[in-house]
Amino acid sequence: MTTSRRALPDDADGAASGAAADVEIRPATRADLLDVFRIEKAVFDQPWPFAAFEKALNAPAFLVADGRDAAVSVGADGVAAGDTLGYVIGDVTPNHGRDIGHVKDIAVRPDAQELGLGRRLLRESLRELTAAGAAVVKLEVRESNHRAQQLYADEGFEPARRIPRYYADGEPAFVMALDLEGWARR
Repeated sequence: MTTSRRALPDDADGAASGAAADVEIRPATRADLLDVFRIEKAVFDQPWPFAAFEKALNAPAFLVADGRDAAVSVGADGVAAGDTLGYVIGDVTPNHGRDIGHVKDIAVRPDAQELGLGRRLLRESLRELTAAGAAVVKLEVRESNHRAQQLYADEGFEPARRIPRYYADGEPAFVMALDLEGWARR
């Protein structure tokens, strides 16, 4: 997972309200890639290259928040073109009957943050990873990104370990893990 300039949105109960209620979470298509890449560059200091998104198209949890029908204002950030308000990428690795899901990247367009879309994307990716056979999901988060850590903790992720110098700028990451069976019971 890359590093966010602005933390992921965090609402109290994860319910969509206002403009966010009109946002559809759906599988990403090739037509979404340019919008996804624009969001990546706007949100992260160390963005993934465009080719990484092309390779991820078949991932079971590459989802976008489609705001075509939402009344979300267009910000001055220069990335507000298109209907994609956010995305998440998650995949599954076979692991001897206890497959491991991995949330690799998640971001919400700067002008659409604070609407609960990050939480909605995360929850829907967990459902998709469960359907794809994952028993456990992991992710990496910057040590300094306390808001994202809180969002993940609210969903049941627990810190598993710390990796020194994980990011290119030398910042450590926390690996957080979630047992999907326990999460589904919540």
